[in-house]
Amino acid sequence: MPSAAQQDPGPPSMRRSLGVKDGVAIAASSTAATTSIGIGMGALAAYAGRQTPALLLLAFVPILGIALSYARLNRSEPNCGSGYTWVGRTIGPWPGFLTGWVVLVGNVIFMAYTGAVTGSVVLQFLNKLGLYSVWGLRLDPASTGVSTAVGLLALVVVTLTAITGVRAATRLQMGLLIFEYAVLLIFCGYALVIGDQPFSLSWLNPFEIGSLQAVAQGMVLAVFFYWGWDAAFSVNEETRNSSDAARGGLIALVVMMGLFLVGALAFQRVMSTGELLHNGPQALTFLGGALAPEPWASLPLAALMCSAFASLQSSVIPTARGALAMARDRTLGPVWQRLHPRYGSPAVGTLLIMAIAALLAVLAVGIPKLNDMILTAVNSIGLTVALYYGLTALACAVRFRDSLRAGVVRALRDVVVPAVSALTLFGLGLYLVWDYATMSDHFELSPDNGWFMLLLPVLFILAGLATAAWAKWVRRAPYFRTGQGTDADAITLPMDGDGGPLPSPVKG
Repeated sequence: MPSAAQQDPGPPSMRRSLGVKDGVAIAASSTAATTSIGIGMGALAAYAGRQTPALLLLAFVPILGIALSYARLNRSEPNCGSGYTWVGRTIGPWPGFLTGWVVLVGNVIFMAYTGAVTGSVVLQFLNKLGLYSVWGLRLDPASTGVSTAVGLLALVVVTLTAITGVRAATRLQMGLLIFEYAVLLIFCGYALVIGDQPFSLSWLNPFEIGSLQAVAQGMVLAVFFYWGWDAAFSVNEETRNSSDAARGGLIALVVMMGLFLVGALAFQRVMSTGELLHNGPQALTFLGGALAPEPWASLPLAALMCSAFASLQSSVIPTARGALAMARDRTLGPVWQRLHPRYGSPAVGTLLIMAIAALLAVLAVGIPKLNDMILTAVNSIGLTVALYYGLTALACAVRFRDSLRAGVVRALRDVVVPAVSALTLFGLGLYLVWDYATMSDHFELSPDNGWFMLLLPVLFILAGLATAAWAKWVRRAPYFRTGQGTDADAITLPMDGDGGPLPSPVKG
């Protein structure tokens, strides 16, 4: 009789097969630096002007503190629920549930929005290749309906890839990342050299940003730029060593900061602030046309398309695993914890997430006001991201508060840095809430109406509280008695061909 160590552990996708490189791929793809640079720099410039590089550096400081908090918590308790589990165990189940809830809802809304954006980028690329219609249908990137249809196809493709296992997904993402970063660095590096806009050290001075309001709004938007590096922690139990997930997330975060800084400086070397604001979501395409002739000018658009695909896929993966962690605690329904019999991935949850995002995207085509709601939700996600990042960092400070008596280094690492980072994000969030509440004197279903922008995050939280109440008093979830997540032994594993259980890819 062979020992447990000698027995076949099942298909490769069922093993702890991920390493640091895979964590970097997941975190970097989820952050989607090329997409943020390509379509978001104009939005940052609207707040910070020529100090956009300074704003990105400033936002990196609290985000780095949050990342160090994640790494510390992950070292003590690897769990695919990450903040949901850590906050629930340390601060309480209600804020813990809200942490998991806002991640779940935010990612689904982000996918509904990004699907249409991906479709539009694909259509722009097809137009560049000379393909303007198929079977009499115009491939118009400006058409919301056609862009959404193409985006739904992209969503189906990335979902199926995610179901076949994280290892296969990270291989695809790594290939996309290598291509897009190579293109981004070549074009942005060239722009830094030949740009005709004079460089100024004031670009790196955050004190020259116009107002406190601009700093706060720009900081929350910049936090949204960095959002996604924590996706690496959603698969930490599928890595060979749980610390690989932390290293992958931290490496990806530092790389993102470098890419954002290079991109911002490159854009400002080629474009004035007015040109950057005018080009907006087409800024990267404009940069390619300004620096190179066709077909080379289309390479940035191809990189943007790869980034959009990778971002969609990397949104599906952590969202499904977060829902799995919540379902095994009975805070969500049991359907979310059903694993694929071959790949061990949370296949049903992955399909459900895709279906909900697709439904929102389709409804947005026929209901213009819903489209406004989704756009506003995307603009408001930065507020909810600040909330759950801040709660997780606060959980780190509370859990390891005894480190205050263990020396200066440990006190700074485990308590002071997490606490300051949490308070910074809470402060930004509260300021933005006040700004939204006072910027409009009436309510209107519009992406630039302050009351509407504030209403959506409030609705997210109220819906989360209602779901939590159902889980506590109807499902009688043990999570609300202990605040502790369950481990892998609490879920039924798929069976192998001989009727024996396969090892779980996610536990904790």
